[in-house]
Amino acid sequence: MPRVLAVCAVHELHPDAGPVGVTGIDKRPLDGPVRVGPYGVRADVQASRRHHGGLDKAVYAYAQEDAEFWEQELGRAVPPGLFGENLRTEGIDVNAVVVGEQWQVGERLILEVTSPRTPCATFARWLGAPHERGWVKRFADERRLGPYFRVVRSGDAQAGDEIVVLSRPEAAPTILDVFAGRS
Repeated sequence: MPRVLAVCAVHELHPDAGPVGVTGIDKRPLDGPVRVGPYGVRADVQASRRHHGGLDKAVYAYAQEDAEFWEQELGRAVPPGLFGENLRTEGIDVNAVVVGEQWQVGERLILEVTSPRTPCATFARWLGAPHERGWVKRFADERRLGPYFRVVRSGDAQAGDEIVVLSRPEAAPTILDVFAGRS
């Protein structure tokens, strides 16, 4: 059964060498049910709404299975939220989702896939560049990106919630097709 392992939001903003000067990538798991509305997880913020957040990138999901791959590759723990995700999932291939696919999370929340994550320099700095030299290309080349979602129906989400795929448009591209420019 696909499920949510953690719901994450910003723990604190950190100084960043990028153009905004701060980053909201430091996300950590929240306890209990958390409200998710049109702009994402309550208490979450994005320092750069140009590239993150907003209505079409309200929620970012990353799979535990992919995090475990990176734990082996990086030789370190990849706890929920480390990659800036709002939902850490288990039991669903988040990289095979198609644009327009809808998920129900828990009792009421409905999310719709909009796009893949595009790794950026802030992500590389957060992971400790230059230690992870070439991180953006490496992450992209592995095609373990995770999807962004818009919120179709607001609701609460929490660890343990079941994920049900409600619909999957037949001719829609996967997020990996979109990332590769094949949509």
